Amino acid sequence: MSLQIYDLTHTYGQFMPEWPSHPGVDIDVLKFHARDGVYEVNWEGIMHRGTHMDAPLHVTENTPDIMDYPLWQLCGTGVCVSIPKEKWGIITPEDLEAATPKIQEGDIVMINTGFHHKWADCDDYFAYGCGINGAGANWLVEHKVKLVGYGCQANDHPLATKLVDHGLGPTQPHLIEEWKQTYGRDPKVDFPLWEDGHKNLMVKGHIPGIENVGGQLDEVTGKRCFFMAFPWRWRGGDGCIVRVLAITDPDGDFRFESGK
Repeated sequence: MSLQIYDLTHTYGQFMPEWPSHPGVDIDVLKFHARDGVYEVNWEGIMHRGTHMDAPLHVTENTPDIMDYPLWQLCGTGVCVSIPKEKWGIITPEDLEAATPKIQEGDIVMINTGFHHKWADCDDYFAYGCGINGAGANWLVEHKVKLVGYGCQANDHPLATKLVDHGLGPTQPHLIEEWKQTYGRDPKVDFPLWEDGHKNLMVKGHIPGIENVGGQLDEVTGKRCFFMAFPWRWRGGDGCIVRVLAITDPDGDFRFESGK
């Protein structure tokens, strides 16, 4: 078989980097081989950690949960595009329009910003990371893509989150002053709405959004691939850890079984 399979997922574990909010994932060993003859761990934590997929319910009340995404929307052909960004970079409609390979209607889109190389417990990845804005998310909705994965900290720019004066924030008020010093204006001028990237993509567009894509992302950048990302079959879930795969067939001779 000529298939090549790439893992676009960060390694999951107790001490992985985590978005600065709730307490981290806690993993305890309940049983181990030397004492019990089996190995068993207990996992406790929220789903919005590591490489994970959000549901509309995460950001807007009375909207679909993670199980409401139809299976056809979680796998299919698409592109991995390079849109490199630096500190506080914004993924714009112009970036998406110019991306190669060209983003087409019905595509799954993986966006390589370069920030997956900074994946660590640090401000460089989270507080000073990049992200899409509401207009960029609207572009994806208008072009009718079916799933988006971001190689950065979230489905939104950090200045559109509670890190600054949005929602439950500011949890990192120093970022407000740093933005003012850098750009000469309040961040709410540039990011007036709370997580409109999330809301435009998932609530308005019904498009799944995956945060913290990484792993072998560089190896498929610039390619058209077959992607798969499956969350749990979990009624009421506001999000879910996922393993994201990209598959290519260099020889072009693979075929799915007919089912007969």
